[in-house]
Amino acid sequence: MTHQVHSFEPPERFVAGTVGEPGDRTFFLQARGGGRVVSVALEKVQVSLLAEKLEELLVEANKRFGVSLPEAPVLTGHDNEPLDVPVDEEFRVGTLGLAFDVDTSTVVIEAIEAGESEVEIELGPDDDAAVEEEDESEDDEPDDDLDRLRVRLTPEATRAFIDRARRVVAAGRPPCPLCGQPLDPAGHLCPRHNGYHR
Repeated sequence: MTHQVHSFEPPERFVAGTVGEPGDRTFFLQARGGGRVVSVALEKVQVSLLAEKLEELLVEANKRFGVSLPEAPVLTGHDNEPLDVPVDEEFRVGTLGLAFDVDTSTVVIEAIEAGESEVEIELGPDDDAAVEEEDESEDDEPDDDLDRLRVRLTPEATRAFIDRARRVVAAGRPPCPLCGQPLDPAGHLCPRHNGYHR
């Protein structure tokens, strides 16, 4: 079976977003460009970790290659628009790969379809322009036959993506002040109260 690579270099728009109500949201990465829209599903923790690792990648690119760090977008520059509809899931993300291409001063993000392996984020090479690299274990299955979404972003577009991703993650149910688990409107059995108080 042949795999499909959805490449946007660069996309007109690349965002993290959700469908559903807090507590029952499905998270997506969505890229638009050239008359195409591609949406891939992933977990909330993957979106949070992606934003965190992209921030680290920009800082490391600044240290190593002198890439100027863009400021956080001004409030008027925030992309608060919903995901483009219809939101058709192309695949569920298993692995996220990140790299910085020194030649073009761009960030490359690759979302790879979930296979049999665990969900992970890799900071890896894009040709010889990698900032960080993480070793893969020998028993990992090859992911050459898995679908993937690849986007190439400027540092400014990366900063805008990070900003929106953090806002999307934070827009869920508020955490319990005692245990940190999400509060459920129907009630919350807090382990810190040993189940005695709601």
